[in-house]
Amino acid sequence: MGALLVGLSYGKALAYSLNKPLVGVNHIQGHIAANYITYKELEPPFLCMMMSGGNTQIVYVNGYTDFKVLGKTRDDAIGEAFDKVARVVGLGYPGGPKVDKLAQEGSLVIDLPKTHFDDDTLDFSFSGIKTAVINLHHKNPDINKADLCASFEKTVTEVLITNIRKAIEMTGIKTIALAGGVSANSYIRSEFLKLEKKGMKIYMPDLKLCTDNAAMIASSGYYNYIAGNISGLELNAIPNLKL
Repeated sequence: MGALLVGLSYGKALAYSLNKPLVGVNHIQGHIAANYITYKELEPPFLCMMMSGGNTQIVYVNGYTDFKVLGKTRDDAIGEAFDKVARVVGLGYPGGPKVDKLAQEGSLVIDLPKTHFDDDTLDFSFSGIKTAVINLHHKNPDINKADLCASFEKTVTEVLITNIRKAIEMTGIKTIALAGGVSANSYIRSEFLKLEKKGMKIYMPDLKLCTDNAAMIASSGYYNYIAGNISGLELNAIPNLKL
C-alpha cells in the first residue's frame, strides 16, 4: 500500500500543478495494454492469458477498457509457484528467470500432478504441483534440479494451454495475447507459439514490457483517457484492485 500511495500522491500533485487530467490505471489492465505497444495492429476482441506473481487469469478483452475474467487461480498464482519452486531448489529470488534458465539444461522426465476440476471451469490451481515439487526435493535432496525445473515448467504450461483451448472453444476467439511477468518465460512462449500451427494468432509483449514497467501503465492510461475515464483527486490506492 505504501508504494502505491507514493506513486499516486506524486501523480495527483503533478496533475494538479500542470492542470492535467488524472487517470487511474488498473495494474492488470496495464499488463494487457503492453501488447498494444509491441503490436500496433492488435485490436480487441481477443483473449489474454494473464500470468504474474499475483495473478493467473484468462481475460476476455472485449474492448480497450472492457474486460471479463473467464477463469482465475483458486490458490497460488503461477508466478508465486515459480518463486516457491526456485526457493526450494536453492535458486533464490526472483524465481521465474532462474527456473527458466536452469530448466533449459534439464529433461522432461519427472511426472508431476495437475489439478482437475469436475466442472467446465477455466480456473487454475497451482498449489498441488508446488507441493509435489517441494515433497520430491525434500525426499530426495540429490534430485536433478534442472530436470525438476524443466518438468515443472512443462506441467504448468500444459495447464495454461488446456484452459486457453477451452476459452477458445467457449468464445470462438482465436486471437491470444500473453501478459504479465511470467509471459517472459521462454518455454511458455515457445509452447504458445505452437498454437499458431493450429490456426490461432499469438501476441506476446517484448521481454522488457512483460515485467512491471511505466510504459504499460501509460498505454492503459491512454485508452482510459480516450474513453473518458478521468479520475478525481479523491482517488485512492487499492492494493487488491480487481479487473
